[in-house]
Amino acid sequence: MDNQKWRLGFISLAFLFITSSSAAFLIEQVTQGRGAESDSSLGVTRVLRDERPSSKIVTITSFSVIKGREEPYKSSVFEAAGYKWRLVLYVNGNQNDGGKDHISLYVRLEDTESLPKDWEVNVDLKLFVYNGKQSKYLTVTDGLVKRYSDEKKELGYGQLIPQSMFYNTNEGYIEHDTGSFGAEIFIVKPAQKQEKVTFLSKLPNNVFTWKMRHFSTLEDKAYHSDEFLVGDRYWRLGSRPKGDGEGSVPLYLFAQGYMADAVKTNTWGAVNLRLKNQRTSNHKQRYSAAWYPIGRGYGVGVDNIISYSELKDPSNGYLVDDTIIFEAEMVKVSVTNIVPA
Repeated sequence: MDNQKWRLGFISLAFLFITSSSAAFLIEQVTQGRGAESDSSLGVTRVLRDERPSSKIVTITSFSVIKGREEPYKSSVFEAAGYKWRLVLYVNGNQNDGGKDHISLYVRLEDTESLPKDWEVNVDLKLFVYNGKQSKYLTVTDGLVKRYSDEKKELGYGQLIPQSMFYNTNEGYIEHDTGSFGAEIFIVKPAQKQEKVTFLSKLPNNVFTWKMRHFSTLEDKAYHSDEFLVGDRYWRLGSRPKGDGEGSVPLYLFAQGYMADAVKTNTWGAVNLRLKNQRTSNHKQRYSAAWYPIGRGYGVGVDNIISYSELKDPSNGYLVDDTIIFEAEMVKVSVTNIVPA
């Protein structure tokens, strides 16, 4: 019983220790090169990267002079993404934003008087702390779009980095009493249009017939039909009616060009490839479906719609009056349009 109480007490103490030091531990994992770590309670991700911030860098020397100060340092105004901003740094943490025992950093939108009424600016915001020991920048973000407005002109992170981590010279964030911070600002403008792919199955004029006459005089080479339009793309059939060298007759569907006003993307084509029996309903049919690339002349189909010997036997009804008849029944194609988002 005493052993059980001792174990429970130990587990409770361990849990309290892990909880109280979770943020520092997460950043420690990053600085030891273990990749990105996320503090799920805050929704914040921290990861080290090589590239400098693209919008603003502020470096403060003699950092010990301002250590412990409550009032923020406000940077000069800088331009990024068509707007004016400044960094706001709390070296002792913003106590009104959960910043106790942390460094807090924000980006403030300036010169908003010229913006229209009820303005909003949506920002993909990343904040940075330089680690000189590793020559990398600790990148802090929560993955959410920051929405600036008249009510919220200053946004960022109250818990950018624990002070115990930042002020520990062994960690590399303070070197020669100097610390460096940064920001990266990208405006998020919602797309006004979207690309919509629609699969059509009830298609007008979806059966194309290709008669190959004078079969006995055809050369041993590939032949192609005229083009036909289904959806917003042209297609054609292709075959080598004297066989593919292995005693079988192939049949393929080829994607060609597009209608003049079509949106040119990959096209889904599903087709029933058919060799008609000219005496009975015993047609040879195979199903084929594929994404056809944008370029012309890509063919998909079957290598053996019929054997060459079966085709040539006049009693089978596939070769009549020196003519064979292929059909393509387009059962589903995709059409792409640009529509409002």
